[in-house]
Parts: sequence; structure tokens; C-alpha cells
Amino acid sequence: MISAARTHIGKVRASNQDALLVHPGKHGLYGVADGMGGHKAGDVASKMAVAVVENALKKARPSADLLRSAIQEANLLIYEEQLGNPDYSGMGTTMTVIWEDGSRILLGHVGDSRAYRIRKNEIRQISMDHSMVAEMVRNGYLTEREARVHPYRNIITRALGTDDSVAVDVDILDKKQGDIYLLCSDGLSEYVLPEQMLMVMRGNSLEKAADILLNMALEGGGRDNISVVLAEVTA
Repeated sequence: MISAARTHIGKVRASNQDALLVHPGKHGLYGVADGMGGHKAGDVASKMAVAVVENALKKARPSADLLRSAIQEANLLIYEEQLGNPDYSGMGTTMTVIWEDGSRILLGHVGDSRAYRIRKNEIRQISMDHSMVAEMVRNGYLTEREARVHPYRNIITRALGTDDSVAVDVDILDKKQGDIYLLCSDGLSEYVLPEQMLMVMRGNSLEKAADILLNMALEGGGRDNISVVLAEVTA
């Protein structure tokens, strides 16, 4: 895979609590973590998640069980860290990761950072948001349009570090040359709709597209940290 990645503090936040995972190679490993918690605790949580998962998987053969266990390991370490340090109390992070194998892509996901796949001029969200409003949409209480402006849209129902165990969504996806995976924190998806993401990807290199997407989120408001990773299947 080839890739491009961007992260930005945004226009309002005092620090950037997002962290990126970009580990290219035969078994490329890419991800986004969006930390939460005051006093820079979110920054600590997201960086821990990225470091633990990268160290656990960077030399391994891709498997769904390994991906799940690495994210669960990150969860436990973050949880223990916040228990032992009052400054980190309540910290946590989302995590969305893809791992490339020969004929498939593994997706691991906790929280509301998103993964999209662009294939043959179509974009599809391949992760499921673990958030209050997403559950309301799935249960028929809200429409997608209503969810975008709901006052509780940023309340997540699952994160790393908030308990000693966590359920990790792991999916196995088929891989096709030319597929583009777009991973992002909600600082991007809050302001850039999927159809807009698709338009940006048409005719632009990954590097150029990453710049445009970042600028769109900033121009749309930039009230959160903004992160995006683009990874294209080349073989």
C-alpha cells in the first residue's frame, strides 16, 4: 500500500490528542486514535494505543485474533495507567486500524473514529460507530441527518482505557487493487461528508487529497483535532 497521513490541532483545542499509526511494508499497518480526557491525558492514551498496537503487530503475520488481542492489550495498559496516576484519571481513546495481508484487509475498531473504503467510484463506511447517536440511528430513533446535528453526537459508548476489558470489532475484508481506505477522527467526519470525501479522492494524489480534506475540516469549523490516514492498495 501507499499512504498519506495528516493530523492537526484544529482551531479551538489547546493540544492535539489524536495519534496516527503509519507502518508501511509487506503487511502495512495504519490507524487513527482519538484520545479523550483532561490535562493532556487523551494525548497520553492515544499515543499509548498506537505504540502498543504497532509494537505487537509490526513483525507479525496478520490474523484477526492477533489484531483483537493487541488492541485489548492497549486497552488494559491504558486502564492500568489511568488507575495509577490521578492526572490521567478517566482517560481513554478510540482506535481504528487496518492491517494488510495478501488477499485481505483486517479492520480493528473501537469508538467513533471511522474507516471508509473507496472502490470503483463508491465510498462506504466499513466501521460501525460506537456512539450514543449511532445506536439511536441503528434502532430507528434518529435519521442520519438528525444524528449529524444531535447535541450528544460526540458521546461514545466504547473506548480503550475506560474499563479493564473492551469488545473490539474485527472484520475481514476482501482486497482489490485500487481500493483506498480512509481512516479519520471525528474532527474530519464531523465536517466532511462521505460524498465530499469521494469527490476529493477523484483525480488527486493521496498527498493532495489529504491536504484538501484537512483544509475542508478547518474551513468547516475545526473545533476538534483533525486526523486522516489514506492508504491505497497497489497490488
